[in-house]
Amino acid sequence: MTPRGCFLGIERSLTGKRWEERLADGRQALALSQQLGLPEVIGRVLAARGVVLDEAERFLNPTLRDFLPDPSIFRDMDRAAARLRAAIEGGEKIAVFGDYDVDGATSAAVLARFFTALGVTLEIYIPDRLAEGYGPNAPALKRLKAQGVDLVITVDCGITAFEALDEAAAAGLDVIVVDHHAAEPRLPVAAAVVNPNRLDDSSGHGQLAAVGVAFLLVVALSRALREAGWYARHNRAVPDLIQWLDLVALGTVCDVVPLTGLNRALVTQGLKVMAARRNVGLVALSDVSRIDDRPGTYHAGFLLGPRVNAGGRVGEAPLGAQLLCCNDPGEAATIAARLDGYNAERKEIELQVLDQAIRQVEESGPGEGLVVAAAEGWHAGVIGIVASRLKERFGKPALVVALDGGVGKGSARSVPGVDLGAAVIAARQAGLLLNGGGHPMAAGLTVAAAGLAELTAFLDARLARRLVEIAYRPSLGIDGALKPRGATLELLAQLERCGPFGVGNTQPRFALPAVRVAKASVVGDNHVRCFLGDPQGGSLKGIAFRALESDLGPALLQTAGLPLHVAGRLQIDRWGGREGVQFIIEDAALVSAGG
Repeated sequence: MTPRGCFLGIERSLTGKRWEERLADGRQALALSQQLGLPEVIGRVLAARGVVLDEAERFLNPTLRDFLPDPSIFRDMDRAAARLRAAIEGGEKIAVFGDYDVDGATSAAVLARFFTALGVTLEIYIPDRLAEGYGPNAPALKRLKAQGVDLVITVDCGITAFEALDEAAAAGLDVIVVDHHAAEPRLPVAAAVVNPNRLDDSSGHGQLAAVGVAFLLVVALSRALREAGWYARHNRAVPDLIQWLDLVALGTVCDVVPLTGLNRALVTQGLKVMAARRNVGLVALSDVSRIDDRPGTYHAGFLLGPRVNAGGRVGEAPLGAQLLCCNDPGEAATIAARLDGYNAERKEIELQVLDQAIRQVEESGPGEGLVVAAAEGWHAGVIGIVASRLKERFGKPALVVALDGGVGKGSARSVPGVDLGAAVIAARQAGLLLNGGGHPMAAGLTVAAAGLAELTAFLDARLARRLVEIAYRPSLGIDGALKPRGATLELLAQLERCGPFGVGNTQPRFALPAVRVAKASVVGDNHVRCFLGDPQGGSLKGIAFRALESDLGPALLQTAGLPLHVAGRLQIDRWGGREGVQFIIEDAALVSAGG
């Protein structure tokens, strides 16, 4: 893979990264900025994300009309809708079996709210992470059958639950699988398997989160009911499905799937619905999270999502879905407060496990293709977050395993260009796992403790080969250079039109060349706040989060007036009731490092 141009000549920054130009050819950027009447730096942002002239207006104004597909293009979608229509018309008892993360909770909530609008009861079952593990399990499915459930919809899980679904079928329980994780050639026994990542699915929407697939199932089912005359016979209005896009946006952002195409349209429209504050549960969660401005991907991914997740990680797994389905403000406030408390507990546990994991890796050394940390007694609810931190710190895929009673529960996170889900499925097929699956950037697995060393060697060799193939090295993509005085509210407003930002549509990042740091001080535990100035008199407020974990923090605190190249993102600052712009510092380099 041909490396991108080195921005400002920075081959190794203070955090060990190469600064790379996101845009290879500036001509497209110039053409875009001229046609759209936007600053050239906005043209660079658009061009670096593959936007061409004919698609620019569609990109800047993504609508469902342009991007929402006919659900029938997905394999088994019509079969799933027909089975659900028959169940509704036949008065069958239906349940949804969801994963315990945000994607699973929002998927379950979308289905539950739609069924409530129909006047049909839908039972929600969320498994306990520690007691039951990930995905459908036979005992739970059999209990649902014993309780009179005729049909189960699995959401965000089920695509590799072969044994559990075999036993469910033998017990006479019908199952519809709604998933998005990587699939094997073999599919589970089910009434329908809806997954854009089925090997025989040609929809082209494999980037959807499970909640996106669940929403399309609701679209297909509503259409099937309308065509069958169900709404007219029952004197019910056809529900406005747009009202549940806030849940779709939350699940899509939190599952870290690419925010391109359909996903981007779903999140754009969903954030508008979220801002209207119609979902009682989300309102309570926003209030306890102290969100007082228009919600964006940051609020969804870093404030709301972790609290929904906290129930499944360290508390009560069903709480997140219960909150998102709740219509009573008092009950919602109570649940939101409990989730907020669990989130605080999760943070404390996470810090303890992270500290131990870092020391373990530093003592043993990272592998060629994989960073691995494992120990008895670690809480399985935080290992995914710890894996993300290890990946960031060591610059390669990371696996964290919580061992308990001879079995390890593992969570892994990857880097761009390395398909972790495929590697885990390969390990499963090689007989190295008790269970496992995922998608390119994240995966979960269960392994016998005695087989952990063999699994680690398998994954390390496979991922190391891929890292060599793509010539991977830790890098930081840069969209362009700015001067402090160029970081204005007007520019920030124009940048927001390029959002929402996330994987596949990364938030614009800029370099401030040769600025001097003033009034630097430590705030909180390990953050650094400062002002960044240039010789022309421009000044910009800056903050570097968790900066004391690397050489970045000390450099900002001890520059002694020497210039630094600083890289980061622009963010609105509403401190003291006034709006301004601040620079979120992500990296820095000595001016001499850039030549």
